[in-house]
Amino acid sequence: MAITWRSVVLVLLGLAPVAVWPSGATVRWWLLAVALLIALDVLLASRPGVLDIVRSAPTQVRLGERTTSTLWITNTSGRGVRGQLRDAWPPSAGAVDAVHDLAVPPHERVRLTTMFAPTRRGDRNADRVTVRLRGPLGLAARQRSFPVPGSFRALHAFPSRRHLPSRLAVLRQLDGRAAVRTRGQGTEFDSLREYVEGDDVRSIDWRATARRQHLVVRTWQPEQHRRVIIVLDTSRTSAGRIGDAPRLDAAMDATLLLTALAGHARDRVQVLAGDRVVHARISGTDRARLLHDTISTLAPVESRLVEADWRALATEVVRLGTHRALVVLITSLESAAIEEGLLPVLPALAAHHRVVVASVSDPALVGMAAARSTTSEVYDAAAAERTVALRRRTASALEQLGVDVIDVGPDELPVRLADHYLMLKRQGLL
Repeated sequence: MAITWRSVVLVLLGLAPVAVWPSGATVRWWLLAVALLIALDVLLASRPGVLDIVRSAPTQVRLGERTTSTLWITNTSGRGVRGQLRDAWPPSAGAVDAVHDLAVPPHERVRLTTMFAPTRRGDRNADRVTVRLRGPLGLAARQRSFPVPGSFRALHAFPSRRHLPSRLAVLRQLDGRAAVRTRGQGTEFDSLREYVEGDDVRSIDWRATARRQHLVVRTWQPEQHRRVIIVLDTSRTSAGRIGDAPRLDAAMDATLLLTALAGHARDRVQVLAGDRVVHARISGTDRARLLHDTISTLAPVESRLVEADWRALATEVVRLGTHRALVVLITSLESAAIEEGLLPVLPALAAHHRVVVASVSDPALVGMAAARSTTSEVYDAAAAERTVALRRRTASALEQLGVDVIDVGPDELPVRLADHYLMLKRQGLL
């Protein structure tokens, strides 16, 4: 049962008779009359059980976009019902106008729609649908909550998608498929063609030249069907916030751009996300399906406040295959975590694979190091300088092992990682 604002007003109206007949009996009789009216109103109100509620919920929506969930309410009784309905979702689902006015004629069905603008990626599950049906006097209402299952998955916004067309254009040039005068670069034989001025004489095929009686050169294409393994660190270091978002979101953005680019290059991409255990595994050869699966599978992955077990993650990389691969480790260049966890396992990985360590740096450190007007700012600058120096020392230690290190801000990381992949492909280093 619920009390409406009309009951409060009715109680306050009792001040008039109390002012005329000021006594305890007047107050008691007035409150008794109000209680009887409320009880009568509750008895005359329709039972929420006469409503049959069915939900039609979306499956997926990208952050920054909107979607809707529909409730179908059927009145199975011979009386019309009036009241309110609240469709409860967690705050991060971004439900807009989740409280609806309800009016269902006898034996009819109505549709109520709730709009969502999710603010966080991941799975969002509906709580309960609460129905409050008012009595004919409007003093009280019957209330009941129904479990009506429903959920949707908020996907990563993938803001670096805008950089994909320009990188695909570079990839087409490397493949020799673009309308340009330069031949595709790479290490896999593609075809033979006549020599033109400016070609590298080392590409001349002398046997073919002897057969055709004119100079013939070999053309090459970048390696295809190579293995690209992306390991996404979800340990405590990925939970640190850069601006308004955690490091993990920027790392996912870089993962998605590299996955899309390598998929278009016809390379075999495999993605692992984990810390002490692996939380997500994605692999495939269909580039369209691969990107979709990666976005959907990584959406509910969250940071955990544990240290990464790099020995376990390295073991998972080895289990994926023994052939040489490009292994991209997306983690934080925190000196303690790297020296105690990652550094001991890197020599074995670097001996068999091409290893790249990509890290999200905090652009705020540059501003802190530059501001030194007050005593407080000087201390902040000293802390920022020390942090930057430790990151550089850690990066230098990794580079001495033959590991490529990319340490840039969250907006730059996806682009720098994609460009580094294209550079390795151009030079035949995959």
